[in-house]
Amino acid sequence: MWMRSTMTYRASFALTVLGSLLVSGLDFVGIMLMFSQVDALGGYTLPEVAFVYGLSATSFGLADLLFGSMSRLGSRVRDGTLDTLLVRPVPVLAQVAADRFAPRRVGRIVQGALVLGYAVTSLDVDWSAGRLLLMPVTLVCGAGIFAAVFVAGAAFQFVAQDASEVQNAFTYGGTTLLQYPPTVFGPELLRSVTFVLPLAFVNWLPASYVLGRPYPLDLPGWVAFMPPVAAVACCALAAAAWRAGLRSYRSTGS
Repeated sequence: MWMRSTMTYRASFALTVLGSLLVSGLDFVGIMLMFSQVDALGGYTLPEVAFVYGLSATSFGLADLLFGSMSRLGSRVRDGTLDTLLVRPVPVLAQVAADRFAPRRVGRIVQGALVLGYAVTSLDVDWSAGRLLLMPVTLVCGAGIFAAVFVAGAAFQFVAQDASEVQNAFTYGGTTLLQYPPTVFGPELLRSVTFVLPLAFVNWLPASYVLGRPYPLDLPGWVAFMPPVAAVACCALAAAAWRAGLRSYRSTGS
């Protein structure tokens, strides 16, 4: 329904997608401006930073397209309109994710993919079969990790009822953090995004393998191949949190 509504005005849809692409592209423009003054950022060259950026932006764009509407759950809990979703013969999670589905968010995916394409063609890397295979796996797993954060944040809104900005701090804030190389951050932050909220598996760890860079926190080399494990674990925890939040829901009249 939302896609049909959006495509009714095709010129408007094209302009909003273009606007989304340009606005999200300003993040990388800012990085390029930094490199107009320096040769490296945290020891990473521009193509290497573009590679890290592209992995994060594309993965987040996929998750944002499918689950970005989860932040609206808090308003539905407050005004009681979540009740209408509970009586339909469709999973509530699917309904909340599809609520006001915005195809314009595909612009963020396109922008991330363009930066990633630039990085791949500019890097001086021996593209072995392992490195090539790791890239699509990393993108899918990164999207899964971000999707889990979206769902867990929505589950928290069953309790907080107005926590969309808290959720955004970990979703939009997380992808902004990952757009920069890990070498510019302190060890405490690296530990938190590796062992607590495993965002490092979205791009930092697999990118270290592809680029031949030292691993953050001197981790062993095999962690670069652990994004699937991290994604499955995050999705399982997010699913448990969602079920717990849904069971705790009480309508506004109760």
